[in-house]
Amino acid sequence: MNVRFGVLGTLRVVEGERDLTPGPAKHRTLLAALSLRPGRTLTVDRLIAEVWGEEPPASAEPVLRVYVSALRKVVGGIRTVPGGYLLDVDPDEVDAHRFERLVSAGRRARDAGRTAEAADGLRAALALWRGPALADVDSAELRRAYALPLEELRLTALEERVELDVALGRGAEVTGELRALVASHPLRERAWAQLVLALGQAGRRSEALGAYREARRLLVGELGLEPGPELREAHERVLAGGTPARAVPNAPVGGASARAVPNETPPDVADFTGREHALEWIRRSVPVAGTAPVHLVLHGPAGTGKSALAVHAAAGLDFPGGRLHASLGARTPGAVLEDLLRSLGCPEGAVPAGLAERTRLYRSMVSGRRLLVVLDDAADEAQVRPLLPAGPGCMTLVTSRSPLSGLEAARAFELGVFDADESVEMLARVAGERRVRAEPRAAARIATLCGGLPLALRIAGSRLARRPSWTLEHLAGRLEDERGRLDELSAGDLAVRGSLALGYHALSERERLLLRRLGALSAPHVAPWAATAVLGEPAGRSLEALAEAGLLRARGLDASGQERYDWHDLTRLYAAERLAAEEGPPARVLAAATGEILDRARRARALLLPAEPGSGRTVARTAEQAADLDTARLRESARWLAAERGFLVATVADLRRAGLDEAAWRLAFYLTPFLELGAHREDWHAVVELGLRSARRTGHRHGEALLLRSSADLHRTQGRLEEAADLLQRALPLAEAHEVPRTRHRLGLVRLAQGRRPEAEACFVACLAAFSAAGDRRGRADALRALGGARQAEDLLHGSLAAYRELGDPRGEAAVSLDLAGLYLDRKRPSEARERAERGLGLVRRLGDRLPEAAGLVLIARVALAEGRPDAARGAAEEALGTFREYADRRGVARALLTLAAALLDLDEVAEAVDAVSGAVGEFDALGDRHGLTEAEELAREASRRRGLRV
Repeated sequence: MNVRFGVLGTLRVVEGERDLTPGPAKHRTLLAALSLRPGRTLTVDRLIAEVWGEEPPASAEPVLRVYVSALRKVVGGIRTVPGGYLLDVDPDEVDAHRFERLVSAGRRARDAGRTAEAADGLRAALALWRGPALADVDSAELRRAYALPLEELRLTALEERVELDVALGRGAEVTGELRALVASHPLRERAWAQLVLALGQAGRRSEALGAYREARRLLVGELGLEPGPELREAHERVLAGGTPARAVPNAPVGGASARAVPNETPPDVADFTGREHALEWIRRSVPVAGTAPVHLVLHGPAGTGKSALAVHAAAGLDFPGGRLHASLGARTPGAVLEDLLRSLGCPEGAVPAGLAERTRLYRSMVSGRRLLVVLDDAADEAQVRPLLPAGPGCMTLVTSRSPLSGLEAARAFELGVFDADESVEMLARVAGERRVRAEPRAAARIATLCGGLPLALRIAGSRLARRPSWTLEHLAGRLEDERGRLDELSAGDLAVRGSLALGYHALSERERLLLRRLGALSAPHVAPWAATAVLGEPAGRSLEALAEAGLLRARGLDASGQERYDWHDLTRLYAAERLAAEEGPPARVLAAATGEILDRARRARALLLPAEPGSGRTVARTAEQAADLDTARLRESARWLAAERGFLVATVADLRRAGLDEAAWRLAFYLTPFLELGAHREDWHAVVELGLRSARRTGHRHGEALLLRSSADLHRTQGRLEEAADLLQRALPLAEAHEVPRTRHRLGLVRLAQGRRPEAEACFVACLAAFSAAGDRRGRADALRALGGARQAEDLLHGSLAAYRELGDPRGEAAVSLDLAGLYLDRKRPSEARERAERGLGLVRRLGDRLPEAAGLVLIARVALAEGRPDAARGAAEEALGTFREYADRRGVARALLTLAAALLDLDEVAEAVDAVSGAVGEFDALGDRHGLTEAEELAREASRRRGLRV
C-alpha cells in the first residue's frame, strides 16, 4: 500500500488507515522539505537552511543525519545520494503536486470547452486542502518558497472554479462560498465581481448591488482606487438586468427532478425545561437567507439533554427548505448520507456507491434550499464533515459529547448540569407540580442526588409519576445509598448507567483503564499528576481524550498552574462500578498511588514548615543565604496545597475506607499545618478525626499523638482552650521522646491563652532546655519566641529572630517581626514598631499567607494611630477586617474592629466608631476573651461618652 504525503494543511503522512506523521517539529520540517520536491536531490546545506533557518547550530549536519535515520524507520523512500538526500516517491502521492496536476487538467478542460468537467476537476483539486499549507511546519524558508505560492494558486483556482459554476447556472450555490472568500480576502476584485454576478444570477439583485457598494467602499478606503474593469462590468450587467448564466450542453444534472421538502426532526419535548441561554444562542445564530451556512455544536457529558435541546430548538425555527434529522452514533458518513439523500427525494437506485460521490450529490441537492440539518450523537469531526450542508442560509445543529474542535467554521456551546432551581422545575414537570410543591425539601435532595443531570432527573420524575403511592422522601432515601444509586436511576428504556456505558465502551483500552481507576477516588476534581499516579504511567493525553468524550470536564488551570479535570458524581459512581467489576476493590489502585501522593504532600509540608520543630531535621544557613531567601518556592508550595486541598482531603477518607490506615493518618498529619494556615477549619477537623481513627485502628501510638496535637491546635484557634489542654495531656504519654517538648510547647501556648502565665512560662523554659540539649535549632527558635512573647522580653525575641533567619524560615522570621512590632508599640517606640511591622508584612505578602497578612495590617494600623495618622490606620484596619471575615476568623475580626473603632474615633466619626466597637464587644464576648472584652468595653465607653450616651 502506497504512503501518501499531505502538506495542504498540517503535515500528514498516511499508509491506508495508519497515521505515520512524525511528532518532533524538526522531523516534520525535514519531511515537508523532502516531500515538496519528490525525486529531486536536496543538498545538506539546503536542508539545514530550511530546517533551522539563518542561524543553524554548529552540530546541524550530524543532527540532520540523525533526523533522516529516525524518519526512515517510519517512512520508506528516503535515499542518500551524492551531495544530499531525496524522497523517492511518485509526485502524485504528495497532495500539493496532485493539486497542481488537477488544476492544470481542469484548465485544459476549460480551454477545450468542457465546462462541467473543468469545474469538477477544479473542485476535486480544492478538496485536497485541509487548512493553510504547512500549517504546523516551523520553517520560514519553506513557507516563503512554497506555502505562499500554493495559497495564491488555491485562491486563483477557487475563483476559476466559481466562474465555471456561475457559467453553469449555479450562482445560488456559490454565494456563501464567495462571501467567505471576500471576507478573508477583501481586496480581491475578481472575487467581488463573481459575488455580484452570482447574486444577480440567483435573483438577489439588491444584494448584488449592495455587494458592489461594499467592494467599492473597501477599495477606495484601503487603496484609494476605483473598481477595475471586471468588477465594474459585473455591476453594469446587474444594473442592466442581464444574466451571466449561459446554457452549457455538457452540464451535469444535479439530483432528482422532484424537490421533496422533508420534515424529519422528532416531535418537540413536551416537558422541556430551562436552557434559555443555549436557546437564545441558537436563535441568534440562525443565518439570514443568502448568507454563509452556520454549523453549531451542542456538546457536554452524557445525560445533559443535548438531543432534547436540539429537537426543542429545531421545533421553533423556520426553514422553508425542510428539516433533516440523523442519529449518527457509530454509523459511517456514507450510510448516513444514503438516508439523507433518500429523504431529499433521490431515488433508491440513484444513490452513488462512493462517499465522495454521495457527498457531491448531497451538496448539489441541498443547494438553493434553506435547510436545517440536525445531526445527533456525533462521534468525531470526520463523521460530520460530509454531512454539512454548504448552501447559503442553511444551518446544522450537531450534538456530541466532544466539542468537535477540529470542525472548520463551527461554533460550540457546552451544556452543563442544571442548577438547583432548574432541577426542581424539571422534576416537577415530569412527576407533577403538586407532589413536588408538597415536599420541597425532599425534591431538593433528589435534585442534589441526581447532581442536576437532566437524564437522571427525568428518570427520577418518571419513577415517581409511575408510582403515585411513593413520596419524594421515599425516593430520596433510596437514592442516598451510593452503591445502588445507578440501579435506582433506571426507568423503562432510560438508564443513566446505559448512557454512560455507551461512552465508556467507545474509549480505547487505556482510556477505559484510567476512567475506572479514577473511580477509586472520591475527590471532585483531579490534576494530571494524580491521574498518572493511579494509572501508573503518564495520563495527560488520556485525560484530554476523556474530556473530549464528555466523561471528564477540563476546568482550566488552577492556582498552581496545573490543568484540572472534574466529573459528574454519577460518572464517578459508574467508574467505581467498572473498577469493582473489572479489577476488584479500590485498595490495590490506591495502594499503588499512595507513594506518590504521600511524597508530594510531605514535600509540600516541608517547604511550608522548613525544619519542623521537634523533628531534629534542622538546616543551618549562612547570613548571606538567609538574606537571599527564596520565598517564591514557599509560596508555590502553598499554592499547590491550596489547589490540591479538595483532592487531598478526600483522599484521606478514601485511604481509610480502603483500610490503608498508615497512609491515611500520615496524609492527615502532613495536611494539618496548611489547613491551619488557611483557616480551613472544617477540613482540618475532618482529616484529624479520620487520621486519629486510622492511627488507633493500626495501633500507631506516635501517629495518634501527632494527630491529638493537631486536634488541640484546632481547638486552641477556636478558643476551646480546656478541650485543647485535655487533648495535649492525652498526647504526652503517647508521644515519642523527641516529640514530647513539641507537645509541651503547644500546652504552653494554651496556658498562655488561658491567662495562666506562670504555667506557660514553665512549659516554654522546659521546652527550651530540651530543644537546646537535643541540638534542635528550629525547636529552640520556637521556644525562644514563645518565651519572649510571654515575658515581653526583647532579647529573647531577637534571639528567636536570629534563629529563624539561620534556619531559612521566612514564616518564622515574619511572625517574630510582628511580635517585636507589637512589643515596640507597647513601649511607645512607634518608628521601630513600623519598621518591624513593615518587614513582617512584606514577608507574609511574598509568601501569600492571607491571615498573617491581615494580622500585620492590624499592627500597621495601630502604628499609624500611634503616629497620628488615623486615615492610614482606617485603611489598613478595613483591609484586615475584610480578610478576617473572608476566612471566618472571629478573633481576627474582633481585633480589626477594635482597631478600626479607635481610628474612627480619632477621625471624629463617632457613630461609625460605636458600630465597630459594638461588633468587637460581641465577638470578644462570644469567644470568652476576657482581656479583649475589657479593651473593647473601655473603648466603647469612650465612644459613648463622645456621643453623649450613657453606657
